[in-house]
Amino acid sequence: MHSEVSVLASQYERVAFEEVHRHVLHLIPTDPVRVLDIGAGTGRDAAALSIRGHSVVAVEPAEDLRAAGQRLHAAHNIHWVDDTLPDLRSLRGKHRPFQLVMLTAVWMFLRKDQRRCAVSRIDELLEEGGRLGMVLRDGPAPANRGMLTVSAADTISLLATRGIRHIHQSQQADVLGREGVVWNNLFFEKPPAPKRTADTSSFV
Repeated sequence: MHSEVSVLASQYERVAFEEVHRHVLHLIPTDPVRVLDIGAGTGRDAAALSIRGHSVVAVEPAEDLRAAGQRLHAAHNIHWVDDTLPDLRSLRGKHRPFQLVMLTAVWMFLRKDQRRCAVSRIDELLEEGGRLGMVLRDGPAPANRGMLTVSAADTISLLATRGIRHIHQSQQADVLGREGVVWNNLFFEKPPAPKRTADTSSFV
């Protein structure tokens, strides 16, 4: 494994899912659902969600990270996919809508135009009544990682254009202790479709 990838894998795996997502654990379904983990890295979150009984599709475009995840979490019910936002072409027509979509430390790698396209694609993949969890990085970015500045407010506004409702926002310090880095936890819900009422009109 490339040394940089090895370092990233080590960072991902040494921090527990429960620590990273401690502010939003109550928003994650307890009954088994279909989960899409976009930008899954080495599968730390995908594995934790699988352990909770969920059926997980893990999307990771980096071959080395994906291979590490498949090796580290081979015992878990995770379907690995080589794909990336904003298109996620390989998921078209292959999966029913997901009841939970997770994007942890992913959004800041997309340009503004890509984020607009990605929101449309996520809306297609998210079941009515389903939830979307996002974790956004705020603070200095490491060199050569291609990270962009993305605000929580702009993200909330962008999801609102698709009718996806913001239900939670919180902030926490970086669990790896990186100076100046904080993380914004956002959760959203896609409203269920309106119930159809029976046609009770009479004809004369």
